[in-house]
Amino acid sequence: MNPVIQTRQITKTFGSNGTAVHALRGIDLDVAKGEFLALIGPSGSGKSTLMAILGCLDRPTSGTYALDGEEVQSLSGRELAAIRNRKIGFVFQSYNLLPKASVARNVELPLLYAGVARKERRERALELLDQVGIPEKAAKLPGELSGGQKQRVSIARALAASPALLLADEPTGALDSKTGAEILELFGHLNQQGNTVVLVTHDLGIAAQAQRRVVLSDGLVASKEE
Repeated sequence: MNPVIQTRQITKTFGSNGTAVHALRGIDLDVAKGEFLALIGPSGSGKSTLMAILGCLDRPTSGTYALDGEEVQSLSGRELAAIRNRKIGFVFQSYNLLPKASVARNVELPLLYAGVARKERRERALELLDQVGIPEKAAKLPGELSGGQKQRVSIARALAASPALLLADEPTGALDSKTGAEILELFGHLNQQGNTVVLVTHDLGIAAQAQRRVVLSDGLVASKEE
Protein backbone atom coordinates (compact mmCIF):
# COMPACT_ATOMS: atom_id res chain seq x y z
CA MET A 1 0.00 0.00 0.00
CA ASN A 2 1.28 3.47 -0.86
CA PRO A 3 1.90 5.76 2.11
CA VAL A 4 -0.32 8.84 2.32
CA ILE A 5 2.82 11.01 2.42
CA GLN A 6 6.15 10.13 0.84
CA THR A 7 8.83 12.79 0.36
CA ARG A 8 12.34 12.22 -0.94
CA GLN A 9 15.13 14.81 -0.58
CA ILE A 10 12.70 17.75 -0.39
CA THR A 11 14.49 21.09 -0.37
CA LYS A 12 13.14 24.64 -0.27
CA THR A 13 15.25 27.72 -0.91
CA PHE A 14 13.99 31.28 -0.66
CA GLY A 15 15.88 34.05 -2.46
CA SER A 16 19.00 33.49 -4.53
CA ASN A 17 22.77 33.84 -4.55
CA GLY A 18 23.94 35.86 -1.54
CA THR A 19 20.44 36.20 -0.08
CA ALA A 20 19.42 32.53 -0.34
CA VAL A 21 17.78 31.00 2.72
CA HIS A 22 17.75 27.19 2.77
CA ALA A 23 14.56 26.44 4.74
CA LEU A 24 14.58 22.70 3.93
CA ARG A 25 17.77 20.82 3.16
CA GLY A 26 16.66 17.32 2.10
CA ILE A 27 13.64 15.90 3.89
CA ASP A 28 12.70 12.22 3.63
CA LEU A 29 9.36 11.51 5.28
CA ASP A 30 6.87 8.64 5.08
CA VAL A 31 3.45 8.70 6.73
CA ALA A 32 1.36 5.55 6.51
CA LYS A 33 -2.39 5.48 6.09
CA GLY A 34 -4.05 5.69 9.51
CA GLU A 35 -1.00 7.13 11.29
CA PHE A 36 -1.04 9.95 13.84
CA LEU A 37 2.25 11.84 13.41
CA ALA A 38 3.52 14.94 15.19
CA LEU A 39 5.93 17.19 13.30
CA ILE A 40 7.94 19.12 15.89
CA GLY A 41 10.44 21.93 15.75
CA PRO A 42 11.18 25.41 17.08
CA SER A 43 10.71 28.58 15.06
CA GLY A 44 13.08 28.49 12.10
CA SER A 45 13.35 24.71 12.02
CA GLY A 46 11.51 24.42 8.69
CA LYS A 47 8.32 22.83 9.99
CA SER A 48 6.03 25.59 8.66
CA THR A 49 7.71 25.41 5.25
CA LEU A 50 7.37 21.64 5.20
CA MET A 51 3.72 21.89 6.26
CA ALA A 52 3.02 24.26 3.36
CA ILE A 53 4.54 21.74 0.94
CA LEU A 54 2.74 18.76 2.49
CA GLY A 55 -0.51 20.75 2.27
CA CYS A 56 0.10 21.57 -1.42
CA LEU A 57 0.17 25.27 -0.55
CA ASP A 58 3.71 25.55 -1.94
CA ARG A 59 6.12 23.54 -4.10
CA PRO A 60 9.57 22.29 -3.14
CA THR A 61 12.65 23.68 -4.86
CA SER A 62 13.80 20.12 -5.51
CA GLY A 63 12.93 16.58 -4.51
CA THR A 64 9.74 14.55 -4.89
CA TYR A 65 6.45 14.46 -2.99
CA ALA A 66 3.76 11.81 -3.47
CA LEU A 67 0.42 12.47 -1.75
CA ASP A 68 -1.80 9.40 -1.51
CA GLY A 69 0.22 7.82 -4.34
CA GLU A 70 0.12 10.86 -6.65
CA GLU A 71 3.26 12.87 -7.50
CA VAL A 72 2.41 16.51 -6.82
CA GLN A 73 5.66 18.50 -6.75
CA SER A 74 5.40 19.63 -10.38
CA LEU A 75 1.67 20.34 -10.60
CA SER A 76 0.31 23.74 -11.64
CA GLY A 77 -1.33 26.07 -9.14
CA ARG A 78 -4.78 25.04 -10.34
CA GLU A 79 -3.91 21.34 -10.09
CA LEU A 80 -2.54 21.82 -6.57
CA ALA A 81 -5.77 23.59 -5.56
CA ALA A 82 -7.78 20.63 -6.86
CA ILE A 83 -5.58 18.21 -4.88
CA ARG A 84 -6.01 20.31 -1.72
CA ASN A 85 -9.79 20.33 -2.06
CA ARG A 86 -9.96 16.61 -2.69
CA LYS A 87 -7.29 15.07 -0.49
CA ILE A 88 -6.39 17.40 2.39
CA GLY A 89 -8.39 18.64 5.36
CA PHE A 90 -6.80 21.66 7.08
CA VAL A 91 -7.16 22.66 10.73
CA PHE A 92 -5.56 26.01 11.65
CA GLN A 93 -4.81 27.73 14.94
CA SER A 94 -6.99 30.69 13.88
CA TYR A 95 -9.96 28.49 12.77
CA ASN A 96 -10.48 30.41 9.46
CA LEU A 97 -14.28 30.26 9.68
CA LEU A 98 -16.60 32.53 7.68
CA PRO A 99 -18.09 34.85 10.33
CA LYS A 100 -21.41 35.50 8.55
CA ALA A 101 -22.09 31.88 7.61
CA SER A 102 -23.76 29.43 9.98
CA VAL A 103 -21.73 26.66 11.56
CA ALA A 104 -23.36 24.10 9.26
CA ARG A 105 -22.63 26.24 6.21
CA ASN A 106 -18.98 26.53 7.22
CA VAL A 107 -18.72 22.74 7.43
CA GLU A 108 -20.40 22.39 4.03
CA LEU A 109 -17.89 24.58 2.18
CA PRO A 110 -15.53 21.86 0.87
CA LEU A 111 -18.55 19.94 -0.42
CA LEU A 112 -19.91 23.08 -2.07
CA TYR A 113 -16.60 23.50 -3.93
CA ALA A 114 -16.77 19.83 -4.90
CA GLY A 115 -20.22 20.28 -6.45
CA VAL A 116 -22.09 18.07 -3.96
CA ALA A 117 -25.88 18.56 -3.96
CA ARG A 118 -27.37 20.80 -1.27
CA LYS A 119 -29.32 18.13 0.60
CA GLU A 120 -26.33 15.78 0.73
CA ARG A 121 -24.06 18.65 1.88
CA ARG A 122 -26.37 19.50 4.76
CA GLU A 123 -26.75 15.89 5.85
CA ARG A 124 -22.98 15.41 5.86
CA ALA A 125 -22.43 18.65 7.81
CA LEU A 126 -24.92 17.65 10.51
CA GLU A 127 -23.39 14.19 10.73
CA LEU A 128 -19.91 15.68 11.23
CA LEU A 129 -21.06 18.23 13.80
CA ASP A 130 -22.49 15.31 15.76
CA GLN A 131 -19.19 13.45 15.36
CA VAL A 132 -17.19 16.36 16.85
CA GLY A 133 -19.67 16.82 19.69
CA ILE A 134 -21.57 20.03 18.85
CA PRO A 135 -24.69 19.03 16.85
CA GLU A 136 -26.75 21.69 18.64
CA LYS A 137 -24.57 24.51 17.22
CA ALA A 138 -25.46 23.94 13.53
CA ALA A 139 -27.53 27.12 13.14
CA LYS A 140 -25.24 29.36 15.22
CA LEU A 141 -22.73 31.85 13.83
CA PRO A 142 -19.02 31.35 14.65
CA GLY A 143 -19.04 34.52 16.80
CA GLU A 144 -21.47 32.81 19.17
CA LEU A 145 -19.08 29.95 19.91
CA SER A 146 -16.19 29.43 22.32
CA GLY A 147 -12.68 28.86 21.01
CA GLY A 148 -12.93 25.12 21.53
CA GLN A 149 -16.27 24.97 19.73
CA LYS A 150 -14.85 26.96 16.80
CA GLN A 151 -11.99 24.49 16.51
CA ARG A 152 -14.48 21.61 16.52
CA VAL A 153 -16.27 23.30 13.60
CA SER A 154 -12.91 23.67 11.85
CA ILE A 155 -12.22 19.95 12.35
CA ALA A 156 -15.68 19.00 11.05
CA ARG A 157 -15.07 21.15 7.95
CA ALA A 158 -11.66 19.52 7.44
CA LEU A 159 -13.33 16.09 7.46
CA ALA A 160 -16.20 17.04 5.13
CA ALA A 161 -14.72 15.70 1.89
CA SER A 162 -13.28 12.54 3.53
CA PRO A 163 -9.69 13.62 2.79
CA ALA A 164 -6.69 11.29 2.66
CA LEU A 165 -4.86 13.55 5.11
CA LEU A 166 -5.89 15.69 8.08
CA LEU A 167 -3.22 18.40 8.48
CA ALA A 168 -3.37 20.41 11.72
CA ASP A 169 -1.15 23.47 12.28
CA GLU A 170 -0.82 24.32 16.01
CA PRO A 171 -4.53 23.46 16.45
CA THR A 172 -4.54 24.12 20.21
CA GLY A 173 -2.39 27.27 20.10
CA ALA A 174 -5.29 29.67 20.75
CA LEU A 175 -6.96 27.51 23.41
CA ASP A 176 -6.60 27.13 27.17
CA SER A 177 -4.99 23.91 28.39
CA LYS A 178 -8.24 22.12 29.29
CA THR A 179 -9.89 22.90 25.96
CA GLY A 180 -6.68 22.07 24.12
CA ALA A 181 -6.59 18.67 25.80
CA GLU A 182 -10.17 18.03 24.66
CA ILE A 183 -9.27 18.90 21.05
CA LEU A 184 -6.23 16.59 21.17
CA GLU A 185 -8.47 13.83 22.53
CA LEU A 186 -10.78 14.43 19.57
CA PHE A 187 -7.87 14.08 17.13
CA GLY A 188 -6.95 10.81 18.83
CA HIS A 189 -10.51 9.57 18.45
CA LEU A 190 -10.59 10.54 14.76
CA ASN A 191 -7.32 8.71 14.24
CA GLN A 192 -8.76 5.59 15.88
CA GLN A 193 -11.55 5.78 13.31
CA GLY A 194 -8.96 5.52 10.54
CA ASN A 195 -8.10 9.15 9.75
CA THR A 196 -4.47 9.95 8.92
CA VAL A 197 -3.39 12.93 11.06
CA VAL A 198 -0.27 15.08 10.83
CA LEU A 199 -0.04 17.56 13.68
CA VAL A 200 2.45 20.44 13.44
CA THR A 201 3.54 21.84 16.80
CA HIS A 202 6.42 23.29 18.78
CA ASP A 203 5.03 21.86 22.06
CA LEU A 204 6.55 18.54 23.17
CA GLY A 205 3.63 17.87 25.49
CA ILE A 206 1.18 18.11 22.61
CA ALA A 207 3.44 16.04 20.35
CA ALA A 208 3.49 13.29 22.98
CA GLN A 209 -0.18 12.58 22.18
CA ALA A 210 0.75 11.34 18.68
CA GLN A 211 1.80 7.79 17.84
CA ARG A 212 5.08 8.97 16.31
CA ARG A 213 7.16 12.14 16.34
CA VAL A 214 9.51 13.62 13.74
CA VAL A 215 11.75 16.46 14.95
CA LEU A 216 13.04 19.10 12.53
CA SER A 217 16.08 21.28 13.12
CA ASP A 218 17.69 23.71 10.66
CA GLY A 219 15.75 22.29 7.72
CA LEU A 220 16.68 18.66 8.38
CA VAL A 221 15.09 15.71 10.16
CA ALA A 222 16.95 15.71 13.47
CA SER A 223 15.28 12.61 14.92
CA LYS A 224 12.37 10.22 14.52
CA GLU A 225 10.74 8.94 17.71
CA GLU A 226 8.30 6.06 17.97
